Amino acid sequence: MLLTRLLDLRILFVGGKGGVGKTTIASSLALLAASSGRRVLVVSTDPAHSLADIFDKSIGDQEVSLSKNLWALEIDSDREADRHISTVKQNMKTLVAPKMYAEIDRQLDLARYSPGAVEAAVLERVTDLMAAAGTRYDLVIFDTAPTGHTVRLLSLPEIITAWTEGMLNHQDRSKRLGSLLDGLQKNGEESSDSGMMDFLKNDSKNQRNEEISRILQNRRDKFFEARKSLTDPRATGFLLVLNPERLPILESKKAFDVLSRFQIEICGMVINRILPSDLTGDFLRSRLKQQSHYMEEISREFSGVRSISVPLLERDVYGMGMLENVGQILSTAISSSEIL
Repeated sequence: MLLTRLLDLRILFVGGKGGVGKTTIASSLALLAASSGRRVLVVSTDPAHSLADIFDKSIGDQEVSLSKNLWALEIDSDREADRHISTVKQNMKTLVAPKMYAEIDRQLDLARYSPGAVEAAVLERVTDLMAAAGTRYDLVIFDTAPTGHTVRLLSLPEIITAWTEGMLNHQDRSKRLGSLLDGLQKNGEESSDSGMMDFLKNDSKNQRNEEISRILQNRRDKFFEARKSLTDPRATGFLLVLNPERLPILESKKAFDVLSRFQIEICGMVINRILPSDLTGDFLRSRLKQQSHYMEEISREFSGVRSISVPLLERDVYGMGMLENVGQILSTAISSSEIL
C-alpha cells in the first residue's frame, strides 16, 4: 500500500505495546496528512494521554485546533463512563415507576465500576468519532491504548451487536407470548370498568416494550455501523508500531492474531527506534547484534505484513518541528520502499 493509499483511509488506528512510540507515529502521520490538505482529527484513547505532551499544547476532551487542517482531542475515560451511566439511568427511568428510581441509581452506580464498563463507554465515544470520518473530517487517527486494551475495545462492536440482537429476539418472544396469554384470558364476565383498566395497563406495557425495542435497535444499529467500518479495508486500517525487542514483538503477534480473527485490516507496521549500524563499543555492538536477531524474527513472524523502519533519534520528539521531521522520515521511508 502506497503512502497515498494509507492517507486515503478514513479511519486509522495506531497501536502497539505501551512505550514503543505510538503517539509519535500517530501524531507525525496526522501532521503529514494535514499538510497534504486533508482535514485530520487525531484522538487519544489511552487513559495515560501523551498527545498534549508531544504536541506541547493544551488538549482536552473536546476537539481543539492544533494547526491548519489538524485537530486533536484526548478521550476522558472516567468522564465517558459517568456520561454513559447517566444516559442509561435516564433511559431506565422512563420505563419504570418512580418508586424504582433509587434502586436504578444504586444498581447502575455499582455497574459503573464493573469490568468492561469504562471500555464500553469509551467505545461509545469512539463510534461517534468514527462516524465523523468522511463528514467533518477526511481522516480520523486513533492513538490507542496499549495493545490489550485496544484489542478488547475493537472486539466490542461485534460482541455488543450480538448481545443486543439477542436482547431484541428475547423482547420479541416476550411480546408474542404476552399477546398470546392476553388472548387466552376469559373476559366475557369482566365488567366494562375492569376491561378498560386492562386496556390501559396493556397500552402502557406496549408503550414500554416499544421504547425498550427502540433503544435496543438504536444501539444495535450504531454498533453494527461501527463493526462495518472496522472491517472495511477501504475505509479503516490498523497500523502496528513496535520496537525490535522481545516483549513488543510478542504483544504484536497477539494483536495481529486477534485483529485478523475479527477481520480488521492490518495495513502495515512501523518498526521504531532502530539503532544506527555504525555504533562502536562492546555494549552497543551487543545491542546491535540483538537488534539484528529481532529484526529477522519480525520479518519471519510478520512476513505478510508490509513494514518500514524509523531510526532512533538523537533527541526526544515533541513539538511541531520535531513531529514534522518524523513525518518526513516516514514519508521518505514509505515512498522509497513503496510499502504501506
